[in-house]
Amino acid sequence: MTEDNTKPQDDPAVAEELKGVPEDLVEGTEKVEVGGELARLKDELDAAKQEVLYARAETQNVRRRLEKDIADSRTYAATSFARDILSVADNLSRALTAIPDEMREDEKMKGLVAGIEATGREIDKVFTAHGITRIAAMGLPLDPNQHQAMLEIPSNDTEPGTVVQELQAGYMIKDRLLRPAMVAVAKKPD
Repeated sequence: MTEDNTKPQDDPAVAEELKGVPEDLVEGTEKVEVGGELARLKDELDAAKQEVLYARAETQNVRRRLEKDIADSRTYAATSFARDILSVADNLSRALTAIPDEMREDEKMKGLVAGIEATGREIDKVFTAHGITRIAAMGLPLDPNQHQAMLEIPSNDTEPGTVVQELQAGYMIKDRLLRPAMVAVAKKPD
């Protein structure tokens, strides 16, 4: 009881807040204590609600990151293997380039040349199936995100900064760089 002999539930605002609270819990408390306690409990409830919201948001962010990591793992799982196979494709291409035209017409060599060409086509087909594409370079402006300039060649015929020779082919896997194209770039003659 309070000093003026009124019960906390006699105050209309307090009575409204105390609806549903058992009478024996309300008896003997003062207005100030009930109001202060209620405010403290409301603050704790608000804080707990906020923590739950933050925890849900964090859980959702973790789930999204995990889903992205899983998708990236599936998409780019063959990256290291693809890098290793690029040297095989390069050597196959060099072998085809090294065969002189007169040997290509020789009946004894036709089968060998046809086999090497068929293997090259098969590698290209497998690359395409796995999203591995060759980077275009010749005649294009140097793109540092896809090309690696190895040397500059003086040229009056070509705009400076244009790729004039491809020393080694570059490749992308989906939207990521697998290996930059090594190129020679035109420059103004001295």
